[in-house]
Amino acid sequence: MPTIATTKMSSKGQVVIPEEIRKSLSLRAGTQFVVLGEDDVVILKMIVPPSAREFDSVIRRARAQAKAAGMVPGDVAKAIKQSRRDK
Repeated sequence: MPTIATTKMSSKGQVVIPEEIRKSLSLRAGTQFVVLGEDDVVILKMIVPPSAREFDSVIRRARAQAKAAGMVPGDVAKAIKQSRRDK
């Protein structure tokens, strides 16, 4: 069951995450979050880098999709060059 707590925002826009929640989620100073807000809802989502296994899986899928699309390594270099030119 999720832990529920209340907090409030300071005049500087800072919000304290209650200790019980910090401990249960192993949050440390410097933990980064994505902040989503809509209507009366604010969501903090931890930014967690993928594990080596997850990253390898993403790379394998990307390579398979590129191959299925007929892409070659030079296509990637061209796309990067074009993207930099468009900025």
